[in-house]
Amino acid sequence: MPCPALPDGFDFTDPDVLQDRVPFPEFARLRQVEPVHWVAQRPGVAGYDDAGYWAVTRHEDVKYVSTHPELFSSSANTAIIRFNESISRDSIDAQKLIMLNMDPPEHTRVRQIVQRGFTPRAVRSLERALRERADAVVRAALEGAAADGRFDFVTRVAVELPLQAIAELIGVPQEDRAKIFDWSNKMAAYDDPEYAVTEEVGAEAAMEIVSYAMNLAAARKECPADDIVSRLVAAEDEGNLSSDEFGFFVILLAVAGNETTRNAITHGMHAFLTHPAQWELFLRERPRTAAEEIVRWATPVVAFQRTATEDTELGGARIRRGDRVGIFYSSANHDPDVFDDPGTFDITRDPNPHLGFGGGGPHFCLGKSLAVLEIDLIFDAVAATMPGLRLAGEPRRLRSAWLNGVKELQVAVR
Repeated sequence: MPCPALPDGFDFTDPDVLQDRVPFPEFARLRQVEPVHWVAQRPGVAGYDDAGYWAVTRHEDVKYVSTHPELFSSSANTAIIRFNESISRDSIDAQKLIMLNMDPPEHTRVRQIVQRGFTPRAVRSLERALRERADAVVRAALEGAAADGRFDFVTRVAVELPLQAIAELIGVPQEDRAKIFDWSNKMAAYDDPEYAVTEEVGAEAAMEIVSYAMNLAAARKECPADDIVSRLVAAEDEGNLSSDEFGFFVILLAVAGNETTRNAITHGMHAFLTHPAQWELFLRERPRTAAEEIVRWATPVVAFQRTATEDTELGGARIRRGDRVGIFYSSANHDPDVFDDPGTFDITRDPNPHLGFGGGGPHFCLGKSLAVLEIDLIFDAVAATMPGLRLAGEPRRLRSAWLNGVKELQVAVR
């Protein structure tokens, strides 16, 4: 069935679309008239030798795909819905070593190991260090502001705490942390010409992270410490990670943990500054529901994909075995059948069954509790140190096929 809301050739994964905006009007129309919609693509344009993908836009359908890995595979074509046209199939297949791109039972085995690092106790053990780091980051941004009080919130605040959290988690020395940040940027920014990053550079950055992490794992095997790395790798024959598995796990942390939380924090600050009543409410009450609403509002990952393992039906569409299926979290998180007034930023929203951490199932975000802690801590620090912060420019968006990213947000201290 044709969808009159979409112009011919409209593709939700076109990097030019997300550089301009998240296409909420188009999502809304599809939810109403064709919730599972075929998006045609020229073969190879997304790195895949096929004719396109199904766009899944309703909350209930995104959850269904997410919770039925036996029908919708993460491994067959990976979870990344669009690569550069120049990528080789071998390069795509190599990414199946990352947990994000695994299916059960292999995914189950790896996740059961790495989740040792994300227990409530493990996350609580980081809170004091991260609170101190959040306070220091915000104070440094204030002290380094220009004479007129301006600074870039992304580079001075939002990038710092997620990077520090991952580094604290796996024991990266302070002097090496900037390298991890640089490598993760190169991996995720290949669609944005401003960064002049090619697929080859991104692949090299990924290998740098793997190599660094493997060396870290080898050191902990030789001399275990009281840290997460030792618990994950020190006794491989007892069900722990091999050195290369640990390396690919750190790649996942560098993108899924660093990029996403950084963008949630940036979008959250922009939302507060464009909704001053919500910022005043946060300053007064610090509701613990705020972080969840920030993630819903931001939805840093617009979409991942799955591949149908057999012929099936979803949302009135007949999906064939081998078809790629895009699950659009940004659309699901604005579904009015689930959220009252979803276009309103409301930090007291409760319940808030958003899918910003995934739609449930085996790939639900392992680091959710850590991400929520980081968001709470950084906004507590901003509220305490610069409550009069104001917007000093429009956000400059990242050109990306699947990340809702912001690369610059100018703010000013009053």
